[in-house]
Amino acid sequence: MRSGLHFYRDRDGREFDFVLERRDGAVAAIEVNASVTVRSDSLKHLRSLRDRFGDRFHAGYVLHLGEERVPFGPNAAAVPVSAPWGGAPLP
Repeated sequence: MRSGLHFYRDRDGREFDFVLERRDGAVAAIEVNASVTVRSDSLKHLRSLRDRFGDRFHAGYVLHLGEERVPFGPNAAAVPVSAPWGGAPLP
């Protein structure tokens, strides 16, 4: 199996901008959100993707325009879009 980068949308309209799949089947997802604030429903699609992929789900992030970092369990979080350049570790 080759590694891949995909857009994901299910039949219920839940979507992710980037779904990365490693050769071993591990999946990571990134959703880009133009909002400054993070609400609990910002992570609802992340929950459904984590449930769908089970043990294959490795990590998920919602990138947003605000400053707040909101962890969602051990392998998922909402983080500022500036986080990769900020030097701070992701939650």
